[in-house]
Amino acid sequence: MGWELYIALSVMMFLEYAVWGAWSPVLAARLLGPLKMTGKQTGWIYGTLWIASIVSPLLAGQIADRYVATQWILALSHILGGILLFVAARKTSFGSLFAVMFIYSLFFAATIPLVNSLMFTQLGKAFAGDAAKVNAASGNIFLWAPIAWVLAGLLLTGWRRIKGTGDGSDCLKLAGVLSLVMGIVCLFLPNTPPPGTGSDAMPFLKAFSLVKDPNFLVFLVVSFILGSQLQFYYLGTAQFLGDIGVESKNIPAVMSWAQFVQTIATPLALGFCITTLGFSWTLTIGVISWLLMYLAYSATKPKWLVIGSMGFHGIAYVLFIIGGQIYVNAVAPADIRSSAQALLSVVVTGLSFLLGTQFTGIVMDKFRKDGKFQWRPIFLMPCTLTFVCVIVLLCFFKG
Repeated sequence: MGWELYIALSVMMFLEYAVWGAWSPVLAARLLGPLKMTGKQTGWIYGTLWIASIVSPLLAGQIADRYVATQWILALSHILGGILLFVAARKTSFGSLFAVMFIYSLFFAATIPLVNSLMFTQLGKAFAGDAAKVNAASGNIFLWAPIAWVLAGLLLTGWRRIKGTGDGSDCLKLAGVLSLVMGIVCLFLPNTPPPGTGSDAMPFLKAFSLVKDPNFLVFLVVSFILGSQLQFYYLGTAQFLGDIGVESKNIPAVMSWAQFVQTIATPLALGFCITTLGFSWTLTIGVISWLLMYLAYSATKPKWLVIGSMGFHGIAYVLFIIGGQIYVNAVAPADIRSSAQALLSVVVTGLSFLLGTQFTGIVMDKFRKDGKFQWRPIFLMPCTLTFVCVIVLLCFFKG
């Protein structure tokens, strides 16, 4: 792989997650603060992406697999998305903001699997289909995702130290700028034309046929369960850290520990595990990592153990989430890989995240007494889910 291709794919991966990371961690502060929205309304604003992820990926995958080059879909989606983010920054009522964010999410949700499929397609060409080299090279590109997420937050923090927080809409404006830049960059990405023809069977239907493979079906079911349990981490960690004594000003920095470990584990562990251990053990070790984190969470102390255990989330994300995307690329026929990645996105980012958010909220409300969360029983729930997933993978998934 030449440096030109590596730089192009790395910039693409970086900007994709920089756009997301610019607004997602901090938009809630604007909604709950200056805009005075309720927690339920805030949840629905964030839920627009999960809802859109049920529809957009499959439609975009269909188009990319049969009709339009992937880079053109990415460019159009991000340019229109950038404009919509600037519009969203001006909205102050729930109804109008929900409508704009939902339309924006329809475009952004389409890009998540397409970024992966474009990368895998170009790496496949560069390495003449050598799976081991493709897997190793993809790890060196995926590492830019957590780096982008962290740096987008640091850029916003630096801006606010200079200009002040204001009404909090700057996170959407920053994401808008990054989205427009991403749209322009996509115009210069390597050409990735549709691998099939318009007369072929609809690729998303062929992607669904992958579930006839028992291993793929097990992987998809486990991915759905794990996607739902991830919401305990995303929705609960910040409050949990504050309750065990971490100062609020230090919580963002403490939570970045997981992204730091993810950045290190991606180039060092991902390719090695897949090549040496195979997909079965790679994915299983990823799930075990989440189990270890939630066991430490449910213990609730000592504080250093809880904070240190967050590194397991970084390892789990690399080995299961990214490893799972590589697995899908490996088992899907070349002419439906965009749709296969889209199917995974629908199951995890769409259905699982949406239902998982609601399930996590119910569990957290159930174990809340006098305004305080009872964290041990709360985190024993994802402990149970991840333990079941470990057993299922060990018994039924052969890779």
